[in-house]
Amino acid sequence: MTNYSKLPAILVLEDGTVYHGKAAGKIGTTTGEICFNTGTTGYQEIFTDPSYYGQIMVTTNAHIGNYGIDEDDTESGEIQIAGLVCKNYNISYSRQMADSSIQTYFEEENLVGISDIDTRSLVRHIRDKGAMNAIISSENLDIDSLKAELAKVPSMEGLELSSIVSTREPYFYGEEGAPTRVAVLDLGIKKNILRNFDSRQVYAKVFPAKTTFQEMEAWSPDGYFISNGPGDPAAMDYAIDTIKEIIEAEKPMFGICLGHQMLALANGIRTQKMHNGHRGINHPVKNIVANRCEITSQNHGFGVVAEDIEKSDKVEVTHVNLNDNSIEGIRLKGKKAFSVQYHPESSPGPHDSRYLFDDFIAMIKA
Repeated sequence: MTNYSKLPAILVLEDGTVYHGKAAGKIGTTTGEICFNTGTTGYQEIFTDPSYYGQIMVTTNAHIGNYGIDEDDTESGEIQIAGLVCKNYNISYSRQMADSSIQTYFEEENLVGISDIDTRSLVRHIRDKGAMNAIISSENLDIDSLKAELAKVPSMEGLELSSIVSTREPYFYGEEGAPTRVAVLDLGIKKNILRNFDSRQVYAKVFPAKTTFQEMEAWSPDGYFISNGPGDPAAMDYAIDTIKEIIEAEKPMFGICLGHQMLALANGIRTQKMHNGHRGINHPVKNIVANRCEITSQNHGFGVVAEDIEKSDKVEVTHVNLNDNSIEGIRLKGKKAFSVQYHPESSPGPHDSRYLFDDFIAMIKA
């Protein structure tokens, strides 16, 4: 392990704002859309969530790395974020279960980061100005050349990224003799979603993002799950077409996060880029069907257009965000299909919404 804590690094935002800090992780340069997460725990789960692919993550919690890295806490096979921005970068750790330090982990995974940034100031800036691209460098400190490199980075809007992070080959998860079989369309799935299915006696077959309905149906599943994932949902015609076929075939279906947006698009409801998005483990959501509130874990930069749902005769709202009234859950009228924008598997985070997995299994068996 190399201690780079005394080496300088620079963060440059698309609007020209510059922050000076210290190098964290691998020495190098990285670009992506900058966003922030308000969670107080779970940095490793954030790093490895495929929904964050292509994004530079700002952590609002002051200390990152203080409980080390445990291989069992990953949500995918590798780090998915494009870079990290934090206040206090803790190479030393005290957790007995940890396998390594965050510095060793970042070096092995080739992740570039920057620490000793005033993250309060940065988050307020992003909150007010909205999502934008950024560049971090600990090898090039020339601001003009970094701005020139940053200008070449495409906007997240219009990017199709799920096929990049999705599995290349189908695989199975759970016990083969389980009573329920679910076909999973992997648009960037988190491991804990599969763990939640396994704990409910579900045998899952996980398929690549561009798998057709016919290919999945050949396995004779009892239901279909559409996963979370990165990028612009409107750029994913292949998945929209697949979901339309699942609906037409009257198959039970459940979607989370990007899967929620895809279900909406398959029913003529548009999606839109949000000013900042929702990323954290403390978002209040009201289940308007059950008339109760849930504290939820969220990670999304796009949302569904509420006005389109109001005009739709196919879809009804089941959940709303109590912070901004954005749509957090929908279901199809007369169909066995529903979705939520947030993450009921939430590891770490609140478990208020785990009932949704039970609802899906009950819907399959009904």
